[in-house]
Amino acid sequence: MVTSARVAVVGGSLGGLTAALLLRDLGLDVTVYERSAIELEQFGAGIGFLPDSSRYLVERCGLELDSVSTKTSAIRYLRRDGSVDFEREHTYYFSSWNDVYRHLLDAFGRERYLLGHEAIGRTENPDSVTVAFSNGTEQEVDLLVCADGITSRFRSELVPTMKREYAGYVAWRGMVPESAIDQEVAAHLGDALTYGIFANSHILVYPIPALDGSVEVGKRLLNIVWYRNYAPGPDVEDLMTDIHGERREVSLHPGSVRDVHVEEMRATAKARLAPSLAHVVCAVEQPFIQAVFDITIDRMAFGRTCIIGDAGFAARPHAAAGTAKAAANGWALAEALETADEIPEALAAWEPGQVELGRQLVERTQRLGRRSQVEQSWDPRDDETLFRLRPEGP
Repeated sequence: MVTSARVAVVGGSLGGLTAALLLRDLGLDVTVYERSAIELEQFGAGIGFLPDSSRYLVERCGLELDSVSTKTSAIRYLRRDGSVDFEREHTYYFSSWNDVYRHLLDAFGRERYLLGHEAIGRTENPDSVTVAFSNGTEQEVDLLVCADGITSRFRSELVPTMKREYAGYVAWRGMVPESAIDQEVAAHLGDALTYGIFANSHILVYPIPALDGSVEVGKRLLNIVWYRNYAPGPDVEDLMTDIHGERREVSLHPGSVRDVHVEEMRATAKARLAPSLAHVVCAVEQPFIQAVFDITIDRMAFGRTCIIGDAGFAARPHAAAGTAKAAANGWALAEALETADEIPEALAAWEPGQVELGRQLVERTQRLGRRSQVEQSWDPRDDETLFRLRPEGP
């Protein structure tokens, strides 16, 4: 067991915080370095709260799952006229990125969570790793965990064979308070994960905790995720150019999407979606956009450095498993360090399973994307469409 080590976790999002907490629980000396100058927020966006995602808060923090998440009991597909096309009983839990982040950060504490530290390089030494930061400081550690997300600078440095490919569509996202919409619509959509599917597109709506963490019915938010195709080239470049004329690669924040695109999106919702779904979409005051990418790598461990979460594999959101994958990487890393005598040995044992986990998730979500956005072969009866991290399991 690795019982003493200085650990730097670069990236203070959900995956980085989970890994930091787990490694600190082993007795290691852990510091998180976050490039943002202020604590993070993700616009209140919803996340699928799969078992790997909730595990630390439930097992180590003692929180009740129902206190930090919403629960739906059915999966429901609506036709254009609003009637139910298909429904099955199935329980899901959902939370909000912001709420989970606050709980994890509170558990880790702020003393060793250093803001304003953008990592810009690393030097692998015989028995350590030196991390350099843009503020001119350096830190020598025994283990470097790269959890710096989909735009990771370490991924391209360490894995030059890395592939990042635009999927051909984006996710329009947004939230609206249950109290701000027609109450009959809120009741209809508040107890299920609700889908609407039409040619080359699909939307899903589900309840998540309010910005203050409330999970009480009537005080929650309804979260929308609407996948829409935009051809590579001028179409997506125009969409991803913000109100200031700046081209964004990955996302457009609330308030930064140009009015012409918001108006077109709302018009399409009214023309193509079930009335209840269109009502919720049009009630979102500031929708935002996340471009969908596939990112795959063939290595995740490099001596005393490892890559976790979206810094490694970035899968399409159709399995709702991005945060679960990052958390699973952290749990497996802690287990490897607990059973090995040396860090390089632990990382070598940890890597194959995590590469396979990322590879199968990317491949499965690619299949789901083709079915919904290209082939029109999405089958709600197929268990592959269920939210989960692994091909089989919860």
